[in-house]
Amino acid sequence: MDRVEGAAALDGLVDRVRGAVRALPLGDGRDALHGRWLGHPLHPLMVQVPIGTWVSAAVLDLLPGQRRAAHALVGVGLAAVAPAAIAGWVDWAELQRRQMRVGLMHAAVNITAVGLYAGSFTARMRGRPVLGKALGFAGLLTVSVGGAIGGHLAYRQASGANHAEAVPQLVEPGWHPIGAVADFPVGEAVRRHVDDVPVLVVRESGEQVHVLAESCSHMGGPLSEGTVVDGCVRCPWHGSVFRLADGWNVRGPATAPQPVFDTRVTNGRVEARLATPAPEHPVETSRHAA
Repeated sequence: MDRVEGAAALDGLVDRVRGAVRALPLGDGRDALHGRWLGHPLHPLMVQVPIGTWVSAAVLDLLPGQRRAAHALVGVGLAAVAPAAIAGWVDWAELQRRQMRVGLMHAAVNITAVGLYAGSFTARMRGRPVLGKALGFAGLLTVSVGGAIGGHLAYRQASGANHAEAVPQLVEPGWHPIGAVADFPVGEAVRRHVDDVPVLVVRESGEQVHVLAESCSHMGGPLSEGTVVDGCVRCPWHGSVFRLADGWNVRGPATAPQPVFDTRVTNGRVEARLATPAPEHPVETSRHAA
């Protein structure tokens, strides 16, 4: 897997496939496929249907008199593949280069598994159950390998993970100085630190200041290098948009909001503290304290 991560020879194919996926006319459906509404990626949930039905079909293939049920389960799994795959490709197109290389391998193995199950379904339909079972077991072995590669993506490479999750554990309670009000030009993103945790500071007007964790929850992109428009900041890496007032992810691919800080101005200096509880849903009121 380390060799696949470093295989720059795959980058030409990565760029072509990524361009095709990003060109899909999905509209608002793209965020739905990312799982923004769910709070984490949708793809891992959706793959449970084909994998679950195919595992069940393999069990029934080992039992007498279950031919029709096993055939039906193989078909249900094949029908569930397309939406799960689309969600996976949409997530894949917004990953980092090394993750995308592994993702191509993950997809190639899973496509092979789907081909084996399609052959299994066809063989069963044509009255060749022995061949159908053999292809089904081969498909199960192959999709298991694909699942292991997906585990590498999720747990070794942290694709789909919340990259801002650790912030509440790293920031000590209480107020922390981050600079004079005059240090923050109105409407501009500025990078500062709270307890060695980088934060994004945006002064909206007068003494109204917003502070969010600076590393994007999607892939750790530097929000201080992003674009501030209409009370939101857009990540420069993959385009996730977060509301400055409460950190809410108003547009994906980020599926988790940004940790947000309360702010106050004392003697012309801005102080911040981690907001508690962390935001779990969009709110319209400001978190600023006088």
